[in-house]
Amino acid sequence: MTKIGYARVSTTDQDLDVQLAKLKGQGCEIVRSEKVSGASRDGREELKTVIDFLRPDDELIVTRLDRLGRDTRDVLNIIHEVEQKGAFVTVLDPYVSTRGDMGHLVITVLGMVAQMERRFIKDRQRDGIERAKGNGVYKGGKRRIDRDAVLALKQEGMTPTQIATEVGCSRMQVYRIVGSV
Repeated sequence: MTKIGYARVSTTDQDLDVQLAKLKGQGCEIVRSEKVSGASRDGREELKTVIDFLRPDDELIVTRLDRLGRDTRDVLNIIHEVEQKGAFVTVLDPYVSTRGDMGHLVITVLGMVAQMERRFIKDRQRDGIERAKGNGVYKGGKRRIDRDAVLALKQEGMTPTQIATEVGCSRMQVYRIVGSV
């Protein structure tokens, strides 16, 4: 039986250290982590790796259920996949495991709470943006690409691939900027 830890935060500026320490403190021999949204399973390569690696009687450990996901169906599908491999899931806070029948019920309820929490976060964010727009202080998200530089390089005759390399973005972003003028 191997204990495998999985840690996740939603954004690159968040810190994984607390989760990693808890997982190692639980005796996890392997710990995989990633910085990606839990809204869906898209782009969660480390989670996929962990699930692919699981063997019968292995234990997948997460610090909180919302680290597995913020969508009840996704969380339940992940747990189902883990169980199909003969392994089980343990959540540390609050402590619950799929080893017992009651664990499934508790995890289902916690998954629904995580999904509701995600909806509340989105609602609060939307309300905050609307208030800021009403007060005339909302300017939108920070621009990560210098639009003027992209347009200037296009004027100089550079191709979208060359511009993307120069500016440090994708070609699709270059196409969007050039196409918006």
